[in-house]
Amino acid sequence: MSETPQLILVDGDITSQEVDAVVNAANRAMRGGAGVDGAIHRRGGPAVLEECRRRFPKGLATGDAGWTTAGEMAARWVIHVVGPNRNAGQTDRALLTSCYSRALAVADELGARSIAFPLISAGAYGWPIDDAARAAVETVRGTPTGVEEVRFVAFGKAAHEALSAALAGGPDEDQPPTT
Repeated sequence: MSETPQLILVDGDITSQEVDAVVNAANRAMRGGAGVDGAIHRRGGPAVLEECRRRFPKGLATGDAGWTTAGEMAARWVIHVVGPNRNAGQTDRALLTSCYSRALAVADELGARSIAFPLISAGAYGWPIDDAARAAVETVRGTPTGVEEVRFVAFGKAAHEALSAALAGGPDEDQPPTT
């Protein structure tokens, strides 16, 4: 395992990242969907869905991760994670942080040295964006891994600002502790 990987913030499309693995914010069924999930399935082509069906016939549990080919994307693998759907009452932050730690564990199993993460659960699943960004950065920083480079791919200004603040230590970093 390496020291903490290099953390990089980039704007744009996760499907165009030239990394070993991209992380998909999937739904439990693992059959494609909207947002990041839909973009990955469209860009990766039918091989991604075919492998999801074969490897995950019953889908994945919330907080878990598994991998498939990346199909036609530049990446070699897609690491699928199922984030908590806050809009459906899944409010346990440990499920969200598990997505990041499990994705890194799968990356280590695959031998991936670079990985790109979206901001998991902060879109249609309704997790507050600032907390989602803090959970992502804190978990990646605190998880032993052989991954050398982690890219946080921000889609939109709000995601960029939240991730930038989390990477800088958060907006409350300079405030004295309260008692």
